[in-house]
Amino acid sequence: MSYIANTPEQQAEMLKVCGVSSIDELFVDIPDSLKPKSFALPEAMSELAVHRHMLDLAEQNCARQINFVGGGFYDHFIPAAVDALISRSEFYTAYTPYQPELSQGTLQAMYEYQSDICRLTDMEASNASMYDGGTAIYEACQMAIRATRRGRIVVDGGINPVYRTMLYSYYDVNPDVSFDEIPVHHGQTDRKQLFAALDDNTAAVVLQNPNFFSAIDDHSDIVEHCHERGILVIQAVYPVAMTLLKTPGEIGADIAVGEGQSLGIPLSFGGPYLGFLATGKKLMRKMPGRIVGRTVDRNGKDCFVLTLQAREQHIRREKATSNICTNQALCAMRAHIYLSLVGQEGLKDIASLCVAKKEYAKERLGAVTGVEVVDKSPTFNEFVVKLPKDAGEVVGAMVRSGLTPGIPLGRFYPGMENFLMVALTEKRTREEIDALAEGLAKAV
Repeated sequence: MSYIANTPEQQAEMLKVCGVSSIDELFVDIPDSLKPKSFALPEAMSELAVHRHMLDLAEQNCARQINFVGGGFYDHFIPAAVDALISRSEFYTAYTPYQPELSQGTLQAMYEYQSDICRLTDMEASNASMYDGGTAIYEACQMAIRATRRGRIVVDGGINPVYRTMLYSYYDVNPDVSFDEIPVHHGQTDRKQLFAALDDNTAAVVLQNPNFFSAIDDHSDIVEHCHERGILVIQAVYPVAMTLLKTPGEIGADIAVGEGQSLGIPLSFGGPYLGFLATGKKLMRKMPGRIVGRTVDRNGKDCFVLTLQAREQHIRREKATSNICTNQALCAMRAHIYLSLVGQEGLKDIASLCVAKKEYAKERLGAVTGVEVVDKSPTFNEFVVKLPKDAGEVVGAMVRSGLTPGIPLGRFYPGMENFLMVALTEKRTREEIDALAEGLAKAV
């Protein structure tokens, strides 16, 4: 059967209306070099034959890779119950809750997710999710600019380079906002340079803990210094690490943001992911996106509503804090289900396993001839090694043997072509870490 429903007669009728005589004439403006060489498709096959053909193609893919890649996106274990529950039709097909009285289940799920984020970050209010971690940082900067009426952002160089690229891209056409990026010092925030960069037009300082290199830092002193000058502090965090480290709320940060992919969301070729954003009551009305509140109906029963609407569909456009017209509600639901399953102590156990396995991997890789572990500051679940050759070449060689050893840092930082960043999660076994060390020894 043809997959094009239009008959030849109908096609001819449509071409006549368009004023052309053929399909080729319809696309005459497209250069020949960009046109497909042929639309000749193979003969039709039965469902069984197609299934066998796809299996044959799949077998040509790489064998299962043992993944040591991190850099903000991690291969954590996801309980089977997450997929089972999120696949229920009432969750999987639920759309934006424009009519709260008909969407109590969706609204409650968003409210519970917000509660999770507030507990993880020790902040007072969360919205119902953002697109991803980079978008959340941008929206946090917008909040700071609106709240302070200043136009300058100081960015720590330890912020994930993917997020920094996104942030600068958002503001590329906005001459009223400027940035000053401070290089990291021994993997951590350089206080001297950062404090020197602050002025009376600085709206916010953007920090990350652990930062891109997984370096752990206590930013309490920076928060105190910034607040003395009326500057807000935005801290990006790794949610799993919050069970062991000081939270944004503990250090007094004004806005907490981050990537929620590690909370039950698969890597999935880069998305969709989940951005979270939380703040205190003072800035709550500056938050973008949706916020779900809990109240009671006229009968005194608990119910949930969309509250503090920040979108142009609900308030005057010039007063809107964001034009976000959707969010990552399904991913937020996954995060809530995941956190409900692992629990507070379970998440802490996962974080502890990540740290312990990182330490074992540092020991094994540090024993490889020619490999030097860069150990200038404490890290969470990642660490950097210096290799005797280009890290990109090493990764290419090891991938072919079923090991993805990490991120070549030269991709993001010129001059670091021989440096590799290795990530550990609770999924990596002792045997896999030993295999990484053996594979690296062969590759270098």
